Amino acid sequence: MTELSTRKTSIVAFVLLYVAYCISYVDRAAISLALAQIGKDFNLQASDLGIVISAFFLGYAAMQVPGGWLSDRFGSKYVVIVTIVMWSLFTAFTSVAWSLTSLIAIRFIFGIAEGGFPPASIRAIAEVFKKDSRPKMSALLLSSNYAGSMMAPLIMAPLIVWLGWRHAFNTIGIAGIVFAVIYFVFVPYLGRTDAAATAAKAESRTPMRELMRNPLLWQLMLVWFGLSCVNKGLDSWMPLYLLQQRGLDLKTVGVVAPIPFVMATFATAIGGWVMTTYFAEREKYLLIGSSALTGIFLYAMYKAETIPVLIVYQSLVYFFKSFVLASVIALPTKLLRDDQIGSGVGMVNLGGQSAGFVAPAIMGFIVTGTGSFDTAFGFLVAMTALSVVVAATINTAQPRLAPKPA
Repeated sequence: MTELSTRKTSIVAFVLLYVAYCISYVDRAAISLALAQIGKDFNLQASDLGIVISAFFLGYAAMQVPGGWLSDRFGSKYVVIVTIVMWSLFTAFTSVAWSLTSLIAIRFIFGIAEGGFPPASIRAIAEVFKKDSRPKMSALLLSSNYAGSMMAPLIMAPLIVWLGWRHAFNTIGIAGIVFAVIYFVFVPYLGRTDAAATAAKAESRTPMRELMRNPLLWQLMLVWFGLSCVNKGLDSWMPLYLLQQRGLDLKTVGVVAPIPFVMATFATAIGGWVMTTYFAEREKYLLIGSSALTGIFLYAMYKAETIPVLIVYQSLVYFFKSFVLASVIALPTKLLRDDQIGSGVGMVNLGGQSAGFVAPAIMGFIVTGTGSFDTAFGFLVAMTALSVVVAATINTAQPRLAPKPA
């Protein structure tokens, strides 16, 4: 497959991928903002709502590897389009849910539909940019994660207030399908890049079992699992916490909720630079410090007596946990062989996706069982302690794995 020959087309493709990522985060965040109304309509407990949230991440995690394989096999364009159409349809289908079971099923399939997009989008970057530009452009594309998270409350909160949650889901679902048509029109089909080279290298790829014997990857996976519990837990439950425990209305939540994501965007952008500039061969200290500070500010956030102070502490939580994200994803690219980096990063990110399934459900059961968020936030603080302990065992001053014999 050939790369795009013009800079203009590459930029168009990148911009549309960036917008698609933002749409995906708006669509997935919509459920958290609508939890209060959904719970009231269906008479659901917090534990039920936690399962609804976790169902998405279970499907999302399950589709990561198949999505990458499909993109390699058929090219990124059609995988991107199909994923956008499918997740948009199931976003809209959320509006016709009639029971807890139907809601869980719809959100699980929504997760499967959206789960193929991240690997397909990175594959698309490889198709439209030259090799030396791909790392930079891939990182820039991923900054859309927090941009979308910032946009979600600003878009969804007013829609839910004005239209109700069912019509709000219909609206953003239709918008996604319209965007898929735009992507189809403006991004050409590029087929499969380097198909011959890929086939030639197939036999020489690192066996997965070799990576699974590498303790560093398991350590990074656990570190990111702990901090991602904080990430997914707060993303899922903070809107409802602010509504029910802090007495805010949905419009106000829509205004204050994006603020921490500004800090997260900035921290993720500079995290790799901070790690390589100030913590070379000492990366574990950045992981330890950032994880510990995340836990400290998380505790301070929950104990804050006013909303402005709470938002300041939550912003600091997001700032330092984003340093951990930048580090755990960057370290495999530094310490592993080139033929191991993709699979290694995938293993590490599996920890984050697993946390997305585990944390919201556990917090829901805790809130239902105790009647408050006290123990639920204590669980998140404990997860930061797990990350600190595991990070302390990491040795990043180690050579790359030896190359395989010819």
